[in-house]
Amino acid sequence: MRAVVASRPGGPEVLEVTRRAVPQPGAGEALVRVVAAGVNRADLMQRAGTYPGTAADPILGLEVSGVVVATGADVPDDLIGREVCALLPGGGYAEYVAVRATHLAPVPAPVSTVDAGGLMEAAATVWSNLFMPKPPEPGSWMLVHGGASGIGSLAVQLAVAYGVRVATTVGSPEKAVFAEKLGAQVVIDHRRQDFAEELLDRGIRPATVLDIIGADYLERNLKVLGRGGRLVIIGHQSGSSPQIDLTRLLLGNLTVTGSGLRMRPDHEKDQIIDDLVRNAWPLYERGAVVPTTHAAFPFERAAEAHLLLERSHHRGKVLLLADPDLPPTPDRYA
Repeated sequence: MRAVVASRPGGPEVLEVTRRAVPQPGAGEALVRVVAAGVNRADLMQRAGTYPGTAADPILGLEVSGVVVATGADVPDDLIGREVCALLPGGGYAEYVAVRATHLAPVPAPVSTVDAGGLMEAAATVWSNLFMPKPPEPGSWMLVHGGASGIGSLAVQLAVAYGVRVATTVGSPEKAVFAEKLGAQVVIDHRRQDFAEELLDRGIRPATVLDIIGADYLERNLKVLGRGGRLVIIGHQSGSSPQIDLTRLLLGNLTVTGSGLRMRPDHEKDQIIDDLVRNAWPLYERGAVVPTTHAAFPFERAAEAHLLLERSHHRGKVLLLADPDLPPTPDRYA
């Protein structure tokens, strides 16, 4: 089968299409013929050799969509032929991938199988951090950093669907328009405005902050949080070693949590996916949440996909297409 790997640690240019043996599904696994694979910042880190710990699979890719073509022991045969999306520890940039069957989910109607390739990583991340064990209170405020990103665009939509008021930060006027269309009520261009000043001037004290930036935003995130608020850190694009004034935590009765998805044990991922299918998939089915695919590229253009994400020129998800007969999508939001 064709697969995309990083030939060595480095920039997007080290990505290459190679040949690998088709994996065989083991006990409790299913073999998926991949249609599309999502591109995530963890993939960029793994390619660059900066991902913490040892990567589980030399083939990049943490999420796919496709069709089940075979099953291992203890997996029912009636799964064969079904269109699914999957959460992976790695191996998604390939024509076939063996997946733990409990990490599969049906493609929610009316989402296309291609768009579903960018569904699971963002959905599982957002859902587990913001909506489990219970969703935020309707009418409360949530601050989502990077509201035009794959994670952010879904967080905005899910929060709005639950009646939460959303403020978000973006990096351009085009991204601001995109976030507004998703339902964000306050959109702040972080290149021109200080988000903390803007929120405090408006009297907005979020109950929840979802942060992908890390060190540079920590103090301001704590400054704007309402009493009893919660800061959820899922990335550290600006650094991972900030200084913190503990007085803010004590006086504000604040909670700071950090979470990664890839390293969670399988039984936790099982629970997250089950909760997603029961509670979030109906939102897709009734159109309250929609996929936000920005562009899709064939495997041979994986370097372009990584560069697009690296430069933050995307709005929504970036995908790779495993099927060479599928035409690449246009840059949908250009």
